[in-house]
Amino acid sequence: MSQYQLGSGDKISITVFGQKDLSMEIRLPDVGTINYPFLGEIKIVGLTTAEVEALIYNGLKGDYLVDPSVLVTFLEYRPFFIDGEVKRPGGYPYQPGLSVNKAAALAGGYTDRASKDNVIIVRELDGVAEELNVRVSDMIQPGDIITIKQRFF
Repeated sequence: MSQYQLGSGDKISITVFGQKDLSMEIRLPDVGTINYPFLGEIKIVGLTTAEVEALIYNGLKGDYLVDPSVLVTFLEYRPFFIDGEVKRPGGYPYQPGLSVNKAAALAGGYTDRASKDNVIIVRELDGVAEELNVRVSDMIQPGDIITIKQRFF
């Protein structure tokens, strides 16, 4: 998920090697910005980890450090949400490699009325919520809102 864009609720680690005061773990707030030493408020929601590394590197290089070594890693992805025809609708921790089927299993499985052919995911793409028709074998992403529709007999 190297092209994965950070979103509010993600927890990341920022490490500047040899600089404990510049290293931190943080859960990204809804506003999308963090207060980083020397740089102040920086917007990181919507960026990839590589873009955040470059942003911090460029901000620290020169005035503060000669050649900072910056590493940004994921500690915890934002949750996904599943509702509709599952036994325990709600929010669940995202793990890489989750399909709709596996997400439904985490939510207690499908109800007897579930239509596995009628699944909708609402996913934020470039800041816009998109509604996608998906198969149960399709992979989900952090922050997805999955709706398992009812089948008609």
